Amino acid sequence: MTLPALAAVLLRLASTGTPLQSDAVLDIASLFPTFELRVAASVLVTVAVVAVWRVGARLHDKEVEAVSMPVWHLSVTVLRLVVVAGGGAFVFAVWSLSGDIGTFSEQYDVNRQTFVRIVLSAAFIVGAYVLTSVLGRFIKEIASTRPEISDHQREVIYRIAQVTTYLATLAVILGIWRADLGGFLVGAGFLGIVVGMAARQTLGALIAGFVIMFSRPFEIGDWVELGDHEGIVTEITVVNTRIQTFDGEFVMIPNDVVSSESLVNRSRKGRLRLDIEVGVDYDTDVDRAAEVAQAAVEDLDEVLSVPKPQVVAKRFGDSAVVLGVRPWIDRPSARRWWRARTATISAVSEAFDEEGITIPFPQRALSERDPSGPVPLTDARPEASPEADGGGESEEGGEGDDASPGSAEADR
Repeated sequence: MTLPALAAVLLRLASTGTPLQSDAVLDIASLFPTFELRVAASVLVTVAVVAVWRVGARLHDKEVEAVSMPVWHLSVTVLRLVVVAGGGAFVFAVWSLSGDIGTFSEQYDVNRQTFVRIVLSAAFIVGAYVLTSVLGRFIKEIASTRPEISDHQREVIYRIAQVTTYLATLAVILGIWRADLGGFLVGAGFLGIVVGMAARQTLGALIAGFVIMFSRPFEIGDWVELGDHEGIVTEITVVNTRIQTFDGEFVMIPNDVVSSESLVNRSRKGRLRLDIEVGVDYDTDVDRAAEVAQAAVEDLDEVLSVPKPQVVAKRFGDSAVVLGVRPWIDRPSARRWWRARTATISAVSEAFDEEGITIPFPQRALSERDPSGPVPLTDARPEASPEADGGGESEEGGEGDDASPGSAEADR
């Protein structure tokens, strides 16, 4: 029997108005004759159900050798559901037989059938939530026993199962309320247009999330660089991608931003090449220095022996010939990267010291210009000859210059 058919049967029983009373139920109801006692009983039962629910959540993580983990998770989940259903039935019996629910129904015009629909809808919503958590645990357990299923594939399977469960629950609830699916689809179409225009960024992130899950440009555990952020991918949802930076910070990036930013995946091939620069003096034999550096790096445990490390000449620096030391590491991570880099620098430095190869620091040489060359342009000016600027007469006769007009008058 399908779930919609079962819901229809329950609604038919509720519509008949047959009282589901027995001597045991009547005895339970008679224990709480006053309103205060019914409230206290409901609170106590609710607290007990919540406590059992939390204990069950802890029991999920407990390892039991007698049974397999999937069977254990299923048993604990069934126990939790039975406790919740039993507590709900107890509270419902206490309040329904007291007449309070009937009074509420008359006051707010809620008949028995509507009340049953509300209870069934809430039960299916809770059941869908519990079912998705159970499915997540089952998928995790199965993926842990099958190495060919990666964490990324496990996350995709779980998200598909989660969406399918919620859609099926929505269809069942619509069947319980006997909704007109044709009108509902038309209204949903108009609502989708309005929501799509109002929430373009959110819908874009959702679509980009599914594209990322299926195209798999990166997986959980990969070392990636997304725009200005760099770190390890910890979770991929349909809305955002979460990474943990090497400073221990968690960054959530919307999937539409992820799809539009430049992406560097340093873990894609399962190995990563380091590029460490070291300079040697211009008087040093470059080939000999490269051989020494390569031999020093090949003996390190932090780097891979295959492919072999390489040492190449990169450029002429201001004070040195710059060599590039390029070892490889496997399963790239920040810790492995820093360890390999530190070990490589230490090994090359010690090998150069033993071989007498100098790693120069920036230097500047000062030299004097050749005096036979062209005279530099400076602030110092050559002394002017007397003939060039009027001779000593103007210097001696500073006063004569001032008296010259008077002399001209005397001459006249």
